[in-house]
Amino acid sequence: MRSQKGLGSSRARSPMSIIIVIALCCFFYALGAWQRSNFGKGDSIAMRITRGADCNVLPTLNFETHHRFGEGFKNHDSGVKLFKPCDARYIDYTPCQDQNRAMTFPRENMNYRERHCPPEKEKLRCLIPAPKGYAAPFSWPKSRDYVHYANVPYKSLTVEKAVQNWVQYEGDVFKFPGGGTMFPQGADAYIDELASVIPIADGTVRTALDTGCGVASWGAYLLKHNVLSMSFAPRDSHEAQVQFALERGVPAVIGVLGTIKLPYPSRAFDMAQCSRCLIPWTSNGGLYMMEVDRVLRPGGYWILSGPPINWKTYYQTWKRSKDDLQKEQRRIEELAELLCWEKKYEKGDIAIWRKRINTNSCQSRKSDLSVKICKGADADNVWYKKMQLCVTPYPVVKSSDEVAGGKLKKFPDRLFAVPPRVSGGSLPGVTAETYQEDNKLWKKHVNAYKKMNKLISSGRYRNIMDMNAGFGGFAAALESPKLWVMNVVPTIAKKNTLGVIYERGLIGIYHDWCEAFSTYPRTYDLIHASSLFSLYQNKCKIEDILLEMDRILRPEGTGILRDDVDVVNKVKKIVSGMRWDARMLDHEDGPLVPEKILIIVKRYWVVGGNSSAVQ
Repeated sequence: MRSQKGLGSSRARSPMSIIIVIALCCFFYALGAWQRSNFGKGDSIAMRITRGADCNVLPTLNFETHHRFGEGFKNHDSGVKLFKPCDARYIDYTPCQDQNRAMTFPRENMNYRERHCPPEKEKLRCLIPAPKGYAAPFSWPKSRDYVHYANVPYKSLTVEKAVQNWVQYEGDVFKFPGGGTMFPQGADAYIDELASVIPIADGTVRTALDTGCGVASWGAYLLKHNVLSMSFAPRDSHEAQVQFALERGVPAVIGVLGTIKLPYPSRAFDMAQCSRCLIPWTSNGGLYMMEVDRVLRPGGYWILSGPPINWKTYYQTWKRSKDDLQKEQRRIEELAELLCWEKKYEKGDIAIWRKRINTNSCQSRKSDLSVKICKGADADNVWYKKMQLCVTPYPVVKSSDEVAGGKLKKFPDRLFAVPPRVSGGSLPGVTAETYQEDNKLWKKHVNAYKKMNKLISSGRYRNIMDMNAGFGGFAAALESPKLWVMNVVPTIAKKNTLGVIYERGLIGIYHDWCEAFSTYPRTYDLIHASSLFSLYQNKCKIEDILLEMDRILRPEGTGILRDDVDVVNKVKKIVSGMRWDARMLDHEDGPLVPEKILIIVKRYWVVGGNSSAVQ
């Protein structure tokens, strides 16, 4: 009886056991799904661990400018290396364009004005101080016209260029009236004359190159036409032209046409100009015109205002003979024809040529056997490469009306259109789909940045740098007349994307971050670096890159560093020995993503503080 009763009871329980097992399975499945949804206890534990590691805490970071004069530097972690301030004489130190080092190099072809970086043993590993009285620049557009004297305390230009309306000294500020040597009526009037020939107003022209830019008033006034200029001038011992340009909020770098190729890709600029830039265009067989041709887009424009244009009027002022000047202009005309540039305009002091859209429309080049075409070399492989006396070939076209290299949409449409270098397959492994996905990703990242720092779109940051720009997605997502971005493509990057950046209507430059950047100290308001330190692991010292960031970042400027958590932790430890406030944040997708974000703010301090200086 017992055995039968027990058997019956066992049979009765069997369906119930099955139901219980199924219920438990469902419960644990739901629990697991809940934990993975960013609301579970597993994530809350991870969040507490992350917060314990100083993540997601931003209250102590203040992105406003305060100018806390005389603020000292304290660090309570005795295990951290402290970086001391450099001596006061290094206030405007430019390591790769140092004046003393420059004078040891030949003056021929401006070699001494090119990049000559210090060897490892001579690198300064200290913090560059700001001058006494340093103040945050005026907001754009006021900064275009006014600069604090304390920030760039050099008056030479106010005397040397007094009659040309470059810059005036008024009280505690410099005023920039918008004048120039070749535009005495002002930059606006000069640009209006150019616009009567060049389609500046409709978005056809977006990127411009200003060779020998002075204080970059041309670039400053082009910005109202939505044209971005890349201006350059050599490092000067007293005039600080590029420093003035950047202080005004205008893109500029220290550079010169000498013996090395310009650090820009081929077919980059829609327009280039020389306004009495004093570059000897006819010397060295026309080498410098050939280099401008390399970086000028098919269909782009070249402007020459100044010698030898209008030589009949100015030959006595320039203290040159009529014959010499006439011969020089004739040689420029001949070189322009060989380069497939068609003269469109000459009036007064201005001459304008347009580069033809393809080689099919260039009969002069076909018939002239003396023209040497560059062969075998990548026209975008330019870092420390010598300029060659040859003409960069056009990309091949299928018809006479096709624009070599691909036709671009007008700006702003070209900002998010698929660039010809992508659609044409110039970048292996990059498709239109992967390019668009990259854009979506950076819109997402930038939206997250704006939540972390609500001042990003406010005008607080004018000069911005992306140290590892990729396709320029960060800059594109930020695009605004209130700011501009210097997109840097590292020379060791896996893909050479700078040509894509220019096709989008953005500007940028090649650079190796194991060396100093070609700019003055305190010239950027915000610096962004995504995966940069992972890229340079085992290439050079992390601290050297961070010290260079400190050199070019303004007091109370901001840095956004995005990288793998292990790398970010190394960086965070180093910067705790610098005069930076730093906080680590989680990836916008949650704490379980290994990529982290380090937000830093450089403290305000000036020369003569209470810390000993490094000589």
